[in-house]
Amino acid sequence: MKSKPRENIELKHENYPVSLKNIRHKKYAMRLSLITGFFMLILKLYTYYLTGSAAVLSDAAESVVHILAVAFAAYSLWLSLKPADASHLYGHDRVSFFSAGFEGAMIVFAAFYIIYESINKWLHGLHLQNIEYGTVFIAIATIINGFLGWYLVNTGKKYNSIVLVANGKHVLTDSWTSLGVIITLGLTLLTGWLILDPIIAIFIAINIIWSGTKLIRTSIGGLMDEADPDVHDKLIFILDEVKKEFEISYHDLRHRNSGNQLFVELHLLFSDKFTLASAHVLATQIESKIIEALPLPTRVITHLEPLKEHDASHSQSQSV
Repeated sequence: MKSKPRENIELKHENYPVSLKNIRHKKYAMRLSLITGFFMLILKLYTYYLTGSAAVLSDAAESVVHILAVAFAAYSLWLSLKPADASHLYGHDRVSFFSAGFEGAMIVFAAFYIIYESINKWLHGLHLQNIEYGTVFIAIATIINGFLGWYLVNTGKKYNSIVLVANGKHVLTDSWTSLGVIITLGLTLLTGWLILDPIIAIFIAINIIWSGTKLIRTSIGGLMDEADPDVHDKLIFILDEVKKEFEISYHDLRHRNSGNQLFVELHLLFSDKFTLASAHVLATQIESKIIEALPLPTRVITHLEPLKEHDASHSQSQSV
């Protein structure tokens, strides 16, 4: 009998099974992002040295922020994959939302630095050189970052990692910034209008602020347990179907995304025709249906209650 390939082995712990293949892909994507980030920074700093362009400096500044953000994201990914322990009974997943917020804040910080440097160069004189070489180098950076950002976002969605998705969106923002720099250098080369350099750099910074605030918004929503309407609609659909089929009821449905997994809680109400054992079997089947239907690893907790005189029993327990 052949043994299972190592990549298909699952690590079981209290919360949910974690695929080694899943973990390996996440870590590989994060390492690739960090290595590419260092390469991009060197390339852009050299391009700024050649051209003296405020737009190129803005691109390089974002790369510095990107490396800091990726380093923190790598730590967050490592921490989020740790199983639950005595101090963190629900695991460490929520650091993913904190990481996304940190990355968004770093993007916004870089944007304000870009605006400051652009205005400073505007006021103290503009001087550009070697524009042709600068355009070629930034074009190379744009292509690399475009592919990397696409890979990170898709890998993050495939393996349910908000850290990788946030990182990928940051890289794509970086590639749009680089594209803006190419347009700036090209127009400056064609027209000779040096004033275009700081003006377009400021517009690029405004776009970066918009992207960063979206990441911060996602982070706050996750940390505040904002419900996903798609997940809620899917849960309601499943439970309504079960309700019709087995003549049971439910209430107190709650769910939240912790970063790498979903937590679902609900009360199931059974009539007198169900024994405790049969009710438990059906509840387990319902939990399995929910787990199979949702995109993230999911932990479902059901509370079994009698349908008959349910409201009265709850009123008595609350009055005690």
